[in-house]
Amino acid sequence: MVDDQTVVREGIVMLLGLLPGVEVVGSGGDGEEAVRLVAELSPDVVLMDLRMPRCDGAEATRRIRAQYPQTQVVVLTTYADDDSLFPALRAGARGYLTKDAGGDEIVRAVEDVLSGDAGLSPSIQRRLLERLSEPEAVPAAEPPDGLTARETEVVVLIAEGMSNHEIARALHVSTATVKTHINNLFAKAGLKDRAQAVRYAYRHGLAKPPGGART
Repeated sequence: MVDDQTVVREGIVMLLGLLPGVEVVGSGGDGEEAVRLVAELSPDVVLMDLRMPRCDGAEATRRIRAQYPQTQVVVLTTYADDDSLFPALRAGARGYLTKDAGGDEIVRAVEDVLSGDAGLSPSIQRRLLERLSEPEAVPAAEPPDGLTARETEVVVLIAEGMSNHEIARALHVSTATVKTHINNLFAKAGLKDRAQAVRYAYRHGLAKPPGGART
């Protein structure tokens, strides 16, 4: 069980301990700790919050599924918006519940992902069906110079004038993680400073310069 709010985490751990067929082998407060605990304890399932310091739940899910594919991830979060749901599913989460889920629903989701099915709450299933029924959008162009989606987000926020601290708050990650993304994107794009990053974002159409003029 991974959640950065101690009271929430301990309460859910207590609830899980009362459920039949469930043994809680560990709990952690952020994504970095989640990856470390999976390496140590080899759990069948991780219940993962999303918005946490140091390493968010989507990134932790991506690492766990890449390094320890025998461990399944079920997201257990307050948020059910598209910006939370789809990155988590793309990262490899097999289940997604909101924190108003009852004990029976949590057990069912755990059992579903262990049997190879998706452990999704009814509201999440409805959202996925709604999204699939929406008109298909024109695919966005691939980011330049091999930038990842997150690195692209960071360079766009730099172009908007945000500091590292502001970017960290906007993306729900640590400033150290932001610095890592900046170092990576600077290396890939051959940039030396933030001014060059701003011009880079304008030149590649990632952001619009003030007044709409092209640089």
